[in-house]
Amino acid sequence: MNRKWILSGKTEDLASARKQVRGFLFAVGMEDALSATIVLAIDEACTNIIRHAYQGEAKPFRIEMRLLRKRLRIILRDYGTPCGNPKTYIRDLNEVRPGGMGVHIIQQVFDRVDYSPQPRGTRLTLEMGICGPA
Repeated sequence: MNRKWILSGKTEDLASARKQVRGFLFAVGMEDALSATIVLAIDEACTNIIRHAYQGEAKPFRIEMRLLRKRLRIILRDYGTPCGNPKTYIRDLNEVRPGGMGVHIIQQVFDRVDYSPQPRGTRLTLEMGICGPA
């Protein structure tokens, strides 16, 4: 099963993105607790695109979700400023303050996190193993 869609890049459209991701995960039979965690991680990735790659400007980007044999692959493709090394954005977990947890959450949820700078923008590939007859 595959699904692709374009997001507007407006923060007010993130609720719709979460709903679409949740719908895909429900359709492939993902358990609710894991689904909620994946939705949170994708929301963080989308927020990072809007906030950092597009610096708050509303520009479109793409989400593609694929159910492979025993793997879930999610690709986010933006056309903004590449983020460089995302590990530099991870803050110390002992530092109590709002924000700065997105990259940490994404890396905790997925088995594979690949930031690939492109001639324009970045391609973020997220993968995780799943159980079941996929």
